[in-house]
Amino acid sequence: MIVLHYTGMDSCAAAHERLCDPGAEVSAHYLISETGALWQLVPEALRAWHAGAGHWAGTDDVNSRSIGIELVNTGTAPFPEPQMAALEGLMRGVMGRWSIEPHRVIAHSDMAPDRKFDPGPRFDWRRLALSGLSVWPCPGAEGNFLESARRFGYPPEAAPEEILHAFRLRFRSWASGPADAIDASLAADLASRFPVDRAAPSA
Repeated sequence: MIVLHYTGMDSCAAAHERLCDPGAEVSAHYLISETGALWQLVPEALRAWHAGAGHWAGTDDVNSRSIGIELVNTGTAPFPEPQMAALEGLMRGVMGRWSIEPHRVIAHSDMAPDRKFDPGPRFDWRRLALSGLSVWPCPGAEGNFLESARRFGYPPEAAPEEILHAFRLRFRSWASGPADAIDASLAADLASRFPVDRAAPSA
């Protein structure tokens, strides 16, 4: 799978230095600046320490089964066009090389909703979906929000409010309050099209 992050740091140079510092105990396969400059920091075939503790779609050790991509962003700014274009080009190559399906592209907040928020509410997930690089839900299905979200891949051990927050960060960043009929419909659509096979986690 692919896990997308934001660096949450003031500059690309600071993020690059931290990701290359053995003492920081954090790394990623790729780093992309606001201008679209791209660095490969870890070979794709090797494990990078980008995901940390978390769970997605039956996979507990996400670090060992994913490519981590860090986007230089403080978490409050839009993601510039050159950066998004570079990300799309990189993802097409990675997904092709490793046969990664669009529904296996996730946010860091998806797999660790109790502690992570990246790539955050300003990231354009719908743009990736329109390019075939991620997925986007369609309203109209019926179901229970929490059951559907977990069937799509959200961690079964995460608290309901954490799952709702992570789901909305990605699909309804403007929404607030308890889970409603729209949340339930969108989650049910994703669960019906991309149900988790927890017995056979994939890349």
